[in-house]
Amino acid sequence: MAGNDWINSYLEAILDVGPGIDDAKSSLLLRERGNFSPTRYFVEEVITGFDETDLHRSWVRAAATRGPKERNTRLENMCWRIWNLARTKKKLEVEEAQRKANRRLEHERGRREATADMSEDLSEGEKGDLVGDGSARGDRISRRMPRINSVDIMENLANQLKEKKFYIVLISLHGLIRGESMELGRDSDTGGQVKYVVELARALGTMPGVYRVDLLTRQVSAPDVDWTYAEPTEMLSPRTTENSMQELGESSGAYIIRIPFGPKDKYIPKEMIWPHIPEFVDCALSHIRQMSKVLGEQIGGGEPVWPVAIHGHYADAGDSAALLSGALNVPMLFTGHSLGRDKLEQLLKQGRQSREEINTTYKIMRRIEAEELSLDASEVVITSTRQEIEEQWRLYDGFDPILERKLRARIRRGVSCHGRFMPRMVVIPPGMEFHHIVPHDGDMDGDVERNEENSTSPDPPIWSEIMRFFSNPRKPMILALARPDPKKNLTTLVKAFGECRPLRELANLTLIMGNRDSIDEMSGANASVLLSILKLIDKYDLYGQVAYPKHHKQYEVPDIYRLAAKTKGVFINPAFIEPFGLTLIEAAAYGLPIVATKNGGPVDIHRVLDNGLLVDPHDQQSIADALLKLVSDKHLWARCRQNGLKNIQLFSWPEHCKTYLSRIVMCKPRQPRWQSSDVGFENLETNSPGDSLRDIQDLSLNLKFSLDGEKSEGTGTGALDNSFDIDDSVDRKSNLEKADLKFSKGAIGSLMEKAGQHFGGGRFPAMRMRKYIFVIAVDCDSVSDIPKVIRTIMDAAGKENPIGFILSTSLSVSEVHSILISGSISPLDFDAFICNSGGDVYYPSLSSEDGLGLPFTVDSDYQSHIEYRWGGEGLRKTLVRWATSINDKNGQTVEENESRSTTHCYAFRVKDAELIPPVKELRKLMRVQALRCHVIYCQNGTTLNVIPVLASRAQALRYLYIRWGLELSNVITFVGECGDTDYEGLLGGVHKTVILKGIGNDALKLHSNRSYPLEHVLPFNSPNIVQAKGCCNEDVRASLQNIGVIKE
Repeated sequence: MAGNDWINSYLEAILDVGPGIDDAKSSLLLRERGNFSPTRYFVEEVITGFDETDLHRSWVRAAATRGPKERNTRLENMCWRIWNLARTKKKLEVEEAQRKANRRLEHERGRREATADMSEDLSEGEKGDLVGDGSARGDRISRRMPRINSVDIMENLANQLKEKKFYIVLISLHGLIRGESMELGRDSDTGGQVKYVVELARALGTMPGVYRVDLLTRQVSAPDVDWTYAEPTEMLSPRTTENSMQELGESSGAYIIRIPFGPKDKYIPKEMIWPHIPEFVDCALSHIRQMSKVLGEQIGGGEPVWPVAIHGHYADAGDSAALLSGALNVPMLFTGHSLGRDKLEQLLKQGRQSREEINTTYKIMRRIEAEELSLDASEVVITSTRQEIEEQWRLYDGFDPILERKLRARIRRGVSCHGRFMPRMVVIPPGMEFHHIVPHDGDMDGDVERNEENSTSPDPPIWSEIMRFFSNPRKPMILALARPDPKKNLTTLVKAFGECRPLRELANLTLIMGNRDSIDEMSGANASVLLSILKLIDKYDLYGQVAYPKHHKQYEVPDIYRLAAKTKGVFINPAFIEPFGLTLIEAAAYGLPIVATKNGGPVDIHRVLDNGLLVDPHDQQSIADALLKLVSDKHLWARCRQNGLKNIQLFSWPEHCKTYLSRIVMCKPRQPRWQSSDVGFENLETNSPGDSLRDIQDLSLNLKFSLDGEKSEGTGTGALDNSFDIDDSVDRKSNLEKADLKFSKGAIGSLMEKAGQHFGGGRFPAMRMRKYIFVIAVDCDSVSDIPKVIRTIMDAAGKENPIGFILSTSLSVSEVHSILISGSISPLDFDAFICNSGGDVYYPSLSSEDGLGLPFTVDSDYQSHIEYRWGGEGLRKTLVRWATSINDKNGQTVEENESRSTTHCYAFRVKDAELIPPVKELRKLMRVQALRCHVIYCQNGTTLNVIPVLASRAQALRYLYIRWGLELSNVITFVGECGDTDYEGLLGGVHKTVILKGIGNDALKLHSNRSYPLEHVLPFNSPNIVQAKGCCNEDVRASLQNIGVIKE
């Protein structure tokens, strides 16, 4: 590094503000916001940019310049403290390097094991390809495959889409989102992502074949934000020409739908949203279900029109989209925007915070797990650049670019992947609207003459605000538009400009660094960068050559680009790394050549536009040379300008949407599908005499008897099926009435009489007619305690309300039957059973005359609903191999439990939970082998259940809502103080939760080695969650009274 003079100036500032850092918790100073602290800035800059030698040399030099003993002592203490911080930083770097090495080894081992499983049905040549890296082979494949944006493909796509009427759902939860006058930069959550999702929704709403687009976000009714963010619905007006509007055809348009969830009357940052995501999912599910009915009446011929895709933006929305996709069984898309693992690595490199401090501040591990779940559930992951795929997504357990290429090759050949899946990574750069942009063709002198002749069209006010800084405003303008953030590297730009005399003589420099009233009111990092720039301007005497206006409006940004183009200037983005670089595209649209960092998205943009030069952001001389070359060589400047204007349409929103829709069309269509229509249930009145007839008809068509998930042979076995043996030649209604009579004479008829209301013959639609549904999801310390808990809750419910019951458990259906018998509880007391941790859903049947001896009926529709990405036998083999490796180390510890396993739940018996890895490690092991599943430790760690990735006890309830109309707001879930490792999913949502004190505490050990603490994700302060004082009848009734379910 060139000299340490600037450090001495900051040491001077430190000595002027008072004592050094004496508190042991000095990291608090690094995180404080508000007034600028030179001490904090010195620490931040030094420990991120200098090694120990530089620190010690700076201390010696600075100490030598000081006379007073007191000041020397303070200076020495400060520097040695910083030196210690630097050592800590190096230690953290070593630890992170070790973690990276371990992660690389895990991926390589997982890749080898996956390759070994898949190699048995490939030729010898293909096996050879699989063993190696595969990158060269991947290049050959990519050269053979046609590009998705070729003219022929796009024309065919346009023809196909004209006949479609898609419903698309986008999700972006954090920040303040509205269609007009976006408050970009208001806070860290309201930035480029907000603009992107709004413009994407608007553009998709104008595409042929898209009938409606909903952008779901959070409704904010806080006093410190504008009232428009509390409006439940906002239509996005299309920004299209009259000709393009005529091509749209029939369309409902694009809308912002604001869903109320989380704290009322409070705007919260994205780090605080995690506990409230289940509530959003439930509310969004209700909106989508209602909208599907409305669209079905408009364009679906009476059949519901479900979303063709759900697209999550950022980790929080990705988590939500995964749950919604699983509940609705529709394809999911995901865009990360910025990724948690990459941010974690950057923060650890800085050495200012430990991993634990980072997790506490940013909830980073919860964010990373949400991104991993998004990889599990997504069919397509949309990125802006290849750099995002190759350097950021490959950090994740759930994505391996090498394994992804192998799986893609097998799919093209029609060869089995043995239950392994990998999302498709697609680069689609963000779009822009260009039809309103008119590039400026004049120059400064010509425009001045025209303005004198035509004074009726004055210059935009922002022009004079900028040009007042310059002694010669006609010189070409070098324009940088970025926040004063250290990673934007603006100080290096000012140094490059200040130290290059030819560049200073030829050009001016304009720095648009956001809006500010006072430097003291800026955040610490931004204020320190701005002060550094001001000192550099003074050092190089750049007055009259550098503009740095305090304010500008969002709508004035195009005028700033126009001013730079008028002066034949250059736009520069010198950031250390730029994930995409939208400002580069904006600048090119106004005819500005670019100089940009070679790290990240600008590489892809430059490859398409070919309108400038790429530089190393750390090389000050390289930046100066590139700028000088463009402003001094008019032919090069003109060529770059023309290239940019010629190719810019490749980044337009229509082009973006065409590629986007082509990816949706390529997804395998999925949506809620039942074996027969449920239309008859949708508009039933509670006391309708036709309820029982419709219910019996649907029941006869949809359900078959089963034991542990296995379908029984034939369709006419048992008394229930015989009761529906109706001759078509006989009057249909008469026969159904006879069947209803036979049905109602059974035990279910007496059960309905006990409830005091006749719901009709069908059990399942009755769930939507219950006033309340009690879901007993208590994970008892001992299985033998379950009957007592069930009986207590049933007794507390009383007889006065029509209440239904659902048992939600990790047990198999045969174990459930045994427990009910031991407690003298009839299966007919329940409406449904969620078994195997959500791997299966059963209903009670009227008799056990089917020969299996168990009065339960499996919901085969649910099984097909959760089939997505289920690894099947390939997953089971991997689990067995894992169990064998554990047993080889620790003796017979884990063994497959075939008697408990079903088609969609692989169960294992665990003899010693202390000897097996935590659930996060097993989940990682599955992900690195491209196996997508939900791993759950149950019954205090004595059982391991592995079920489909989007199956769970919470998701099963959402399925019942979609399938049978179970009203989630009328659900009361009973849980213990802790439970299985899926415990956190049971508490959130719109349903009410009663926590039974003193139950499930033994399961706390299962949560001791979590990636993130439960308090980061559980809404314990929610009014929907109450805690019973105990587990007796009186305590449960008191809790139910507190939430208004029963009266005193």
